Amino acid sequence: MDASPSASAPPALERLPFNNVALKEVPVDNSEETGSRRVNGACFSRIRTLQPLVNPTFVAVSQSALALIGLSTQDVLSDPFGPEYFSGSKLLPGSEPAAHCYCGHQFGVFAGQLGDGAVIYLGEVEGAISDEMANNGSNPCGRWEIQVKGAGVTPYSRDGDGRKVLRSSIREFLCSEALAALGIPTTRAASLVTSDLYINRDPLNNGRRVPERCSVVLRVAPSFIRFGSFEIFLGRDEFSGLQGPSAGRHDIRAQLLDYVVETFYPHIQHRHSKRKDRNTAFFKEVAERTARLVAQWQSAGFCHGVLNTDNMSILGLTLDYGPFGFMDRFDPDFISNASDRRGRYSYRAQPAVCRWNLARLAEALGSELHAAEAGVTLDEFMSTYEAFYLANMRRKLGLLREEEAEDRELVSDLLQLMHNTGADFTNTFRLLSSIPWPEDGDSERTTVGPVVDLILEQCASIEELKVANKPTMEDRELAMILSMAQTNPAMFGLVADTPEVAQQLDKMGRLKELLETNQVELRVKQRDDWIRWAGRYRRRLARECDGASDLSIKQERVHVMNSINPRVVLRNYIAQNAIQAADRGDFSEVRRILKVLENPYSNTHGPELPDGSNTRSERDQKGREWRNQGKRDHNEPPVAYDSKPPAWARDICIT
Repeated sequence: MDASPSASAPPALERLPFNNVALKEVPVDNSEETGSRRVNGACFSRIRTLQPLVNPTFVAVSQSALALIGLSTQDVLSDPFGPEYFSGSKLLPGSEPAAHCYCGHQFGVFAGQLGDGAVIYLGEVEGAISDEMANNGSNPCGRWEIQVKGAGVTPYSRDGDGRKVLRSSIREFLCSEALAALGIPTTRAASLVTSDLYINRDPLNNGRRVPERCSVVLRVAPSFIRFGSFEIFLGRDEFSGLQGPSAGRHDIRAQLLDYVVETFYPHIQHRHSKRKDRNTAFFKEVAERTARLVAQWQSAGFCHGVLNTDNMSILGLTLDYGPFGFMDRFDPDFISNASDRRGRYSYRAQPAVCRWNLARLAEALGSELHAAEAGVTLDEFMSTYEAFYLANMRRKLGLLREEEAEDRELVSDLLQLMHNTGADFTNTFRLLSSIPWPEDGDSERTTVGPVVDLILEQCASIEELKVANKPTMEDRELAMILSMAQTNPAMFGLVADTPEVAQQLDKMGRLKELLETNQVELRVKQRDDWIRWAGRYRRRLARECDGASDLSIKQERVHVMNSINPRVVLRNYIAQNAIQAADRGDFSEVRRILKVLENPYSNTHGPELPDGSNTRSERDQKGREWRNQGKRDHNEPPVAYDSKPPAWARDICIT
């Protein structure tokens, strides 16, 4: 009798082709000491003991992320040990558990040794190198590092327990895959496992700890090495008094740098025979990748939330998903992290913060670089970013052929109008492709009026704008500054020029205008402002082609705009719906949202409601049912994934 396939070959998960090069190329700490400790002279520490979850079970898996390591959904879900393997509860054959050592500047202050406090490196899986990877350099070595986040204590856990909860794991899993589908470079999330092991957490940051389920995300990337990986060699910091655990070990720094350049930047390795030339070219490309990445974030309305140097990928990937957020109402000062009181990592600040972090990387690389050339790279960073950003924004407006100096102002004025009217970032850009191409003899107001009315539905009410424009500075401070305007105009001029005070004064001015009008008058003004901008936009479109009959450019414009302006993004309220359902043991919403986010630009089928209804009639019927039954604590019907957020979404607090 022939042996069955299952008897003749081990399951796919037990045949993963591991080749753990990182552990061979850089120093590894082989200590058997348990618990948190300072790790000197090593880039990784081996993990000797697994810390299994209780009754691990899959919440969801990503087919496209699994494919990177040669697995299918069937391979994973059909394996009875799948949840154990992918939660770090059972050792995958060929894997070598370890934790990465790194430091970081957190909120601008050097924090010393940090490291993978809740993440365990399992190893590197050999994968096929696609033509796309070869052309764009995204993974030239063809290996994919896999790691489990939330799998337990490591030498870098400090006072933590090394665990992650279902709430934060759902957010990381969904956002990793959402950004990948948007075309934004990111680490990936192949699976999400939860368990019957509970730990106490304070989800509202109000001192009340509640039990939450331990969960694990299997993350995938060419490498998780970050800026902070090179900061372990820093000497004592003048401000914090801390130093890296391998301070002064330039020999290890050289090893790590060689590994990174040779493995992930082979084109630079082959192009330069002199070490400093090679390393300086490497730094320049890291800066360019970072500029391109943050330009993509800004173009998508994405705010990372915690752009510390330890959360910045050396490969230019979006790394570590914590208090992130996609903007709803456009606000350049949007802060996704409620803990970021001073707005260091606000949406507006992200490009400058990335440059600041690159400067810290240059300091960490030190004598490995030509200092003057590295300085030039830093000086050019903002202009490099702005070029990437403007190119993205031109595509978002469907300006594909001609580049004009006016384009920058057209974009700037659009964003200012969106800010003034409280327009929804994602939905407004999606609607812009519906603004008709200009034709001879058409009436501006009549032609664009219907689209403008749709845009106005995405704008904030007068009451919402009043709340948004309420100054956040304490009343006493504001009163002192306003008094200074009368008593000491020269000093007031200096104070008013500071970004924080200028922002508060701007809010006061807008609030004063809102208090002097009403909803009807405001809508009339907003409509006029939008029609005026749409007119400028259409005149700019007319210059894209020689004649109005050029059908191809008109069709291309709509196609490109609908391929770069998503219909759906992972808004906080969408993630919150999935979290609330999962807390009740229902994981279907996580899977449903994943399916929608995997096709964020699609118009082929309307995004569903959280309850699975899809057509407009189904949505309306469900909305009536939810109102009548008083469902949800917020007493509101469910909202489709592509709609403006419900009112309760403003109360979501992510820290």
